[in-house]
Amino acid sequence: MTSFKDEQIAGLAASGWARCGPVAEAVARARLPAVTAGYLAAAFPGESWVAAERAVLALRGHFASARFADEITYGILLVPDAGRLDTRRPMPPSVRAGQLGEPAGDVFDDRLPPGVLGVEGGRPWTMVATVTGAYGPSLGSHHQVVSAPAAAFTVAGADTRALMIRRLWGARVLQGGRDLPDCEANARWTFTLFPGEGLTGGLAESGTVLKGKVRFRLGKPDRGIGSARVAPAIAIP
Repeated sequence: MTSFKDEQIAGLAASGWARCGPVAEAVARARLPAVTAGYLAAAFPGESWVAAERAVLALRGHFASARFADEITYGILLVPDAGRLDTRRPMPPSVRAGQLGEPAGDVFDDRLPPGVLGVEGGRPWTMVATVTGAYGPSLGSHHQVVSAPAAAFTVAGADTRALMIRRLWGARVLQGGRDLPDCEANARWTFTLFPGEGLTGGLAESGTVLKGKVRFRLGKPDRGIGSARVAPAIAIP
């Protein structure tokens, strides 16, 4: 039986970070270590993989009753050092070419602030246990998520709302390669809310892939329709 560590390493080594040419080139230009099975096995100690497995299982269990829980994939997201590759910001059209099939500039609302970092810098890559598939759980609007009791979102001692942020979604999009989250080409279209980011002019941040472009948007904070999703997350030390 394949271990959690081996399963995740194989998936990451076959992810957009490594197998989507323009994304892998962006990783190299940023002078980040290439995401290979050998690198991942050496860069993260055994105890980190144990903690990661526990976090993934805890997330899956805690949100098992959420709407659309049956279509959620939890796993390990690699988040690059923002000083080298800042996933809070738009990517060049050349990077998106490998993901969308043609060069396409990101749609980025110029009212957006710099964005929350969420995880500490200093390491080339940080592991985060979170949603890694196309869809996250539907848990209400930005307002509903932010105002919910802490217990509703606290998993393994961490409030998972703190990392529901733009930086992680930007990394998730790149890690997906051509298998994009929140994309109109999927079986259903969704968008991911970022409750870990504050409101901007009374509007809530979200991310989606719509009309052939990756979009970083602002919208109504009370929009809690089924297409509105979140990505609970726990950073792995």
